[in-house]
Amino acid sequence: MDINNTIESPFILKVSFNKFLEQYEELVKTDNDFIVANARRVLKIAKENPILREGFSDLSLLKTYEKEIEGILQDAFSPVLTHNEIKTASVPFQDIIFNSSERFRDILRTGGKDFKLQIKNMPEDQRYIIACTIILNFCYGYNVNFKRPFFYEIPDANGITHYYKILYNADFIEIIPNKGAPKITQKDYDELLDNFEDIELWKEKFPPNSYTFKGFVISNIFDVTDDQSISNIKSTLIGEDKRKNRSFMKNFYQIFQSLFGLKNIEVGFSIYNEKEDAFERVYGEGINSFLLNELDSKHCPDALCEWSYNKLLKENDYFSVSDVDRIYKASKEKAPHVGVLYEQGYKSAIFAPIANDEGLMGILEIVSKEPKVLNSINANKLADVMPFIVSAVERSKNEEANLIEAVIQKECTSIHSSVHWKFVQEARNYIKTELKTGETPTFKKIAFENVYPLFGQIDVKGSSQARNEATQKDLSLQLSLAEKILEKSIEEQSLPIYEQIKFQIAEFISDLKENFKVDSEHAISVFLTAEVKPIFELIAQTHKSLRPGIEDYFSKIDKDLGVIYFYRKHYDDTVKLINSNMSSLIDEKQIAAQKMYPHFFERFKTDGVEHNMYIGESITKQNSFNMIYLYNLRLWQLQVMCEMENEYYQNQHEYPISLDVASMILVFNQPLSIRFRMDEKRFDVDGTYNARYEVVKKRVDKAFIKGTEERITRKGKITIIYSQKEDEEEYKRYISFLQAKKVLDKDLEVLELENLQGVTGLKALRVSILYHNKDGKNFYTYDDLMETIKS
Repeated sequence: MDINNTIESPFILKVSFNKFLEQYEELVKTDNDFIVANARRVLKIAKENPILREGFSDLSLLKTYEKEIEGILQDAFSPVLTHNEIKTASVPFQDIIFNSSERFRDILRTGGKDFKLQIKNMPEDQRYIIACTIILNFCYGYNVNFKRPFFYEIPDANGITHYYKILYNADFIEIIPNKGAPKITQKDYDELLDNFEDIELWKEKFPPNSYTFKGFVISNIFDVTDDQSISNIKSTLIGEDKRKNRSFMKNFYQIFQSLFGLKNIEVGFSIYNEKEDAFERVYGEGINSFLLNELDSKHCPDALCEWSYNKLLKENDYFSVSDVDRIYKASKEKAPHVGVLYEQGYKSAIFAPIANDEGLMGILEIVSKEPKVLNSINANKLADVMPFIVSAVERSKNEEANLIEAVIQKECTSIHSSVHWKFVQEARNYIKTELKTGETPTFKKIAFENVYPLFGQIDVKGSSQARNEATQKDLSLQLSLAEKILEKSIEEQSLPIYEQIKFQIAEFISDLKENFKVDSEHAISVFLTAEVKPIFELIAQTHKSLRPGIEDYFSKIDKDLGVIYFYRKHYDDTVKLINSNMSSLIDEKQIAAQKMYPHFFERFKTDGVEHNMYIGESITKQNSFNMIYLYNLRLWQLQVMCEMENEYYQNQHEYPISLDVASMILVFNQPLSIRFRMDEKRFDVDGTYNARYEVVKKRVDKAFIKGTEERITRKGKITIIYSQKEDEEEYKRYISFLQAKKVLDKDLEVLELENLQGVTGLKALRVSILYHNKDGKNFYTYDDLMETIKS
């Protein structure tokens, strides 16, 4: 088989020993008789087999001339060193070895029958270009430094991967341009320097088979498993999202197995919480803690004995447990870390502190189910590894701190992405000023001028009444249960205090039915906790027959609140679900809206969900704003509010109790300015005139239709509040469009509102929402929907 048939290359490859034999032609001239005799021996083999000097491409000839080649290479592959040196003679760019030391052959044999030798770190698609760089250097004198470390990865008899670095001796090669090979000029060289990845350009300058390569290479190979394992640990720890990566710990195990030369070892971590003086689990794919076993955290003195505690936490030094079974029996269960290893079936372990100048950050745990394989001697291998682990943990702690801050900002003090650039800009200015002056500067006002506001809300209708009813039911239920127990207590032992408590209960039950006030809940709760509870605890001790009833009473009481929390919980859970589901929906819809045109968005959870939006040139930081984007966002808002109503009523049966919602949009015709209030960590309108907008927002949903006692917001309808005629015409167009799409009904109302304090002239458009069933084929008004649900 011809060597050149296996790969495309600028070379015609020929195995030749010409350059090697030239060394012996010089040795013949020396004064040392032994060296001369040996040189003549080698040259005699070459003379009798001229093809070995001329070169050949037929791989079968390597077998034909195997003895002769071995004779020529005898000095390079000394029989004395053959069991020590790892060395090969091979064809370059291919994994074809035709002579090797005995130690190399032993290493291959332990790799197994199915192992295929392959050079690592030499990409197949770059071999052609690597060959061209050799030609540039060899034939034209251009020093193109493309030296990269090449490796073999070979498993030993236990399946542990060892890393072998290959150093090539290329003294015995010749490269000759063939007839017609393009000559490389300085211009060609300059062009190639900037186009390493352009394989077609390289093939143009160095066509396939345009040069003849004669010779062979000698590879000196070294076991660099320890160094490569350390490098692999460093590379692995640099990677991002390690906790989410399923393969991270698997790779980490394999690297440590190579470092220690042990197959059956496992690696775990635990974090040290200094404030709690506790070890905590690291949460991530496949990450274990053998010190904690199945626990999430453990107080350090409970996890370690006094000696090991001082070793890790005070001295920041590692220690080993080489024989778990022996030490477990000797310690008489007084060493918790040994006990937890014993329970899990581990027989030896190393615990190493992950610590920096500020103290302990965590523990590296290495364990094995074989005794004595992990010990204080091989624990020293960690000395070169620990600095990288310490750096990775430091970086991970910083990342976690940043993530915590990000979560806090998202959940508590959110800064919307549309205005984030402004905060970054001012933060940079803040830092620059601080560095220049050395003083603490003032964070400048964050404001956006001439932005158009949009406000909307989907609100639980009659939320106060619904909560009051739930409260009345809970309190009535608890008072009735207490009354029954007291009646039985009086039958057992008639004490005046029982009569007095029973009388108060009857009074409270009567007030709940006829005169429920704002402070009634608090008064009754205090009474039940401070007066009824101690009486019942006494009765339970003195009257065994009443104990089951009292225990049943207390089992119904919420432990945190001290009262029955059943109907109120249903109400609170329903409002939470409404808020959560409606918030998720509008958040999801916002992603598409931001792509249409960036704008500020924020939402709030109350008894429902409110949202603010601001759109304008000053927010986008680009000269791109057009009023069409405002109109588009208003239409988007109206559509999404209708979708939120549909989403709620389609899934109303899944909520603990049935509540109604009502939706409202407030239209403000004039642009205004907003600024970030540092004290409240939120945006608000800026200026006295603009404050009118905030006043309207807070009061308008409670407004009445002029001349009536009817609230402007109503279940089953969407209400649009405005003050200008052009806004009315604009929204009528949107309503007409959505009526055509079967989103809104035809019963549009134009209404006037009663004057609010400090605000006059408000009007409203109100129209029924059409609710769709889930297949989208039928449309219902609110009344139709309620009839369908009831039936």
